[in-house]
Amino acid sequence: MTTTNIAAPLAKRDPKTLVTHGDQRIDDYFWLNDRENPEVIAYLDAENAYTKAAMADTQVFQDNLYTEMVARFKQDDQSVPYFENGYWYQNRFEEGAEYPVHTRKKGSLDAPEEIILNMPEMAKDHSYFSIGSKNVSFNNRYLAFGQDTVSRRIYTIRVRDLETGEFLSDEIPNTTGAAVWAKDNTHFFYTAKDPQTLRGYKIFRHKLGTAAEADVEVFHEADETFDLGVGISKSKKFIVIGSQQTISAEYLYLDAETPEAAFTIFAPRVRGLEYDIDHFGDRFYIRTNLEAKNFRLMYCGETATTQEHWQELIPHRDDVLFEGMEFFKDYYVISERKAGITQLWIRTWTGQNEHYIPFAEEAYLAYVGTNPESDTDLLRIGYQSLTTPNSTFDYHMQTRAFTLLKEEPVLGGFNKENYRSERHFVTARDGALVPISIVYHRDFAMDGQQPLLLYAYGSYGYSMEPYFSSSRLSLLDRGFAFAIAHIRGGEEMGRHWYENGKLLHKKNTFYDFIDCAEWLIANSYTNSSNLYAMGGSAGGLLMGAVVNLRPDLWKGVVASVPFVDVVTTMLDDTIPLTTFEYDEWGNPNEEEYYHYMKSYSPYDNVEPKAYPAMLITTGLHDSQVQYWEPAKWVAKLRLLKTDQHPLLLHTNMEAGHGGASGRFARLKETAREWTFLLDLAGKAVE
Repeated sequence: MTTTNIAAPLAKRDPKTLVTHGDQRIDDYFWLNDRENPEVIAYLDAENAYTKAAMADTQVFQDNLYTEMVARFKQDDQSVPYFENGYWYQNRFEEGAEYPVHTRKKGSLDAPEEIILNMPEMAKDHSYFSIGSKNVSFNNRYLAFGQDTVSRRIYTIRVRDLETGEFLSDEIPNTTGAAVWAKDNTHFFYTAKDPQTLRGYKIFRHKLGTAAEADVEVFHEADETFDLGVGISKSKKFIVIGSQQTISAEYLYLDAETPEAAFTIFAPRVRGLEYDIDHFGDRFYIRTNLEAKNFRLMYCGETATTQEHWQELIPHRDDVLFEGMEFFKDYYVISERKAGITQLWIRTWTGQNEHYIPFAEEAYLAYVGTNPESDTDLLRIGYQSLTTPNSTFDYHMQTRAFTLLKEEPVLGGFNKENYRSERHFVTARDGALVPISIVYHRDFAMDGQQPLLLYAYGSYGYSMEPYFSSSRLSLLDRGFAFAIAHIRGGEEMGRHWYENGKLLHKKNTFYDFIDCAEWLIANSYTNSSNLYAMGGSAGGLLMGAVVNLRPDLWKGVVASVPFVDVVTTMLDDTIPLTTFEYDEWGNPNEEEYYHYMKSYSPYDNVEPKAYPAMLITTGLHDSQVQYWEPAKWVAKLRLLKTDQHPLLLHTNMEAGHGGASGRFARLKETAREWTFLLDLAGKAVE
């Protein structure tokens, strides 16, 4: 990075006094919380110009890196087709296209192709374009889908007549994007979003050919800590409404044959009781934490569904986290996690030929894929690892034979034998054993002098898998190692792993990450002059916390859409997600949680000291982490930090939480991030 002639932007200071529980905070940059203010846009534009100028001497390298990553893609690629209700469905990319074409074929893969959605054509007039869920009516005639052109995850549901090709006049704004059809092929159900908080808060029934204003409200979730959704059971017999918060759930169900009837509560909500349901055959199946921290599988009949009628099918296990289920005529498949690794357990209704699907690598991700049909012995699964590209298999549950349908192609001479992966357990400061997954090129020198990028997330019980990334090869091929710290706050090691990394235990997340970094240094993978860190969203909070706690450990940090103004955000119940997340972070309206949050909130703990080089990214239209959080954080860092290391903020003025929407446009963002790290490591050279 060059010394630019453009001065680093200094946001104006306009102190606002915030008082909670008698505690006073002074926020100099609260004014940035107004995307309609021209001064705010001017500041973001100035930061973008500064970042561009600071990285100007790497622009050719960025462009070449982008070209390199694009070249690994098979541009005219296509997905593995799946069969549902008489049709084969598939997506395909055309050469150079950012978006796929969605297609189907009736009865046979040799049948003529029908284009059901031409995304390249639909997206051509939009800087951002995303399709949410796609759902075809039972008679195969109508396609309902969600469309977002702003990147705030607010979808307009549209309907296409697949017989005529016409888009119907039915358009329903402000939804989650999913529509669930009733069996009359005339009605569908959808979730409306609260216009202020963007929480799913109402379920409506829509009738084709009528205005959205005439839609019938069938359920309203008045509790602001719950989020709503609607789906359909595997059996296709029941439409299911799910209302969930962090530690509780409630479901309602309705026979799909009678869409105008009333929904029935499956089991009333009880604080601390989590459950989700599916239906197959003549039973409901319940995954629940009822007297089972790691969850167990229970079942009941179709009419007596409350808790006292549940019977156990698979018991709780202390060392195994039960994560999901899939049902077939002769089998049911259990997705679970043991010692941090996913497992797929094949069970039969007769109790014979039960087994775990074997996988050869030490660390991997295996998951149940798209399996809409139940009368089959074939299970569609996905598999990948740090060195194996995402692969799709059909697994024969009777013969135990694998059929590889596709391994995602990686062009440009990729050979998985050129890369090595490892998995270790790091002893944290309190004795917890934290898994860490590492990948590097086979020529990587274990001399303690090499660059390494440490990545983590650590929130919401979301397990960070040892996944494959073709763009990551651009780091590995230039001498970087890449490590994933499976820290507390995720659910890799079971439910306790999550519970010990949230609320009043949140600091375990940060300490685990730091302890993993020190382990990597102690074991000669790298040193603090070559160690880099990266995280996004809640993982961006992690970045903000660890640079405050141990700024000396990192040479450079990339924080994407970081959640860094924790206290102010969690005190504002008008912001999307706030009330829904009180059981994740705590409610700062309660004094104990307020002071604990304040003790780690990155924005509130910026101090006059040296910080590592930092690249921080956000999106103006982000609905998950508002743009002003990273903007305020950067402004405060600029004011207080005592070092001369680069501090760069890039705001995508046209996108939101997920960044750019096209498959290649996303790589421009990755190229910027990789270039930032490679330049700091002295490797941004051709």
